[in-house]
Amino acid sequence: MISNNEIYEKYIRKGIMPTIMCAGCGNGIVLNTTLRAIEELQKNIDKMVFVSGIGCSSRLSSYIKADGLHTTHGRAIAFATGIKTADPDLDVVVFTGDGDCAGIGGNHFIHGIRRNIDLTVIAINNYNYGMTGGQASPTTPHYSHTTTTPYDSFEHPFDLAMLAKGAGAPYVTRWTIAHPLQLLKSIKKGMQVKGFSFIEVLSPCPTSFWRRNKLKDYESMYNWYKENTVNLKKASENPDKITIGEFQNIVKEEWTEQWKALVREVGG
Repeated sequence: MISNNEIYEKYIRKGIMPTIMCAGCGNGIVLNTTLRAIEELQKNIDKMVFVSGIGCSSRLSSYIKADGLHTTHGRAIAFATGIKTADPDLDVVVFTGDGDCAGIGGNHFIHGIRRNIDLTVIAINNYNYGMTGGQASPTTPHYSHTTTTPYDSFEHPFDLAMLAKGAGAPYVTRWTIAHPLQLLKSIKKGMQVKGFSFIEVLSPCPTSFWRRNKLKDYESMYNWYKENTVNLKKASENPDKITIGEFQNIVKEEWTEQWKALVREVGG
């Protein structure tokens, strides 16, 4: 297995280090597992593009020694769609957060799935807009505190994995940063699926969300994800826990493949 130091030397832009990530943040685990998936699949990094919007998680594209776009808030999937349409041979990976993906970018999210563009979308869900002040996001849990819900949130949160499944994404999984091996396997599978792959990762925001919700040490935060999640196979036995695992794995026609076929037919 490749070491962390080898991952760092091969894939990370040293000029952007040290990172801006807060102590205890899970974004580094997501970056590590993504790069390990690329290494294990022997992907050509020169044929990959990493796209992101705005937010802590959306900074991940900047750390990778490869082509990337750091786009406007909520528009990562729209930009990624343009890249994939212009050159379908590229592998396009999107890093996004819960606010960026499901809030400001919600329409791009569902329509990217509807079209079935061949993208690997890794959504890091930390339950709030962590970088811009800790406001409530579309996934903020019931009865939790944020800067905009100081007396508890009473809005019903989105279940991103179920939203992606319902919209028809061919590959949908959800894991937490406390399940890195399962996450690695899912990212590898997602990168090999021909179509829209959605990988949700539950990750702590220690500075904003968890500090306001009475978890202030890192071990407690990571244990929370272990104790409050359950695999889909046992979900019926634990209805109050968050389900993790593989929600969908089906085969569907992919948009750029159909586009290339149409161009050949019309042009030929």
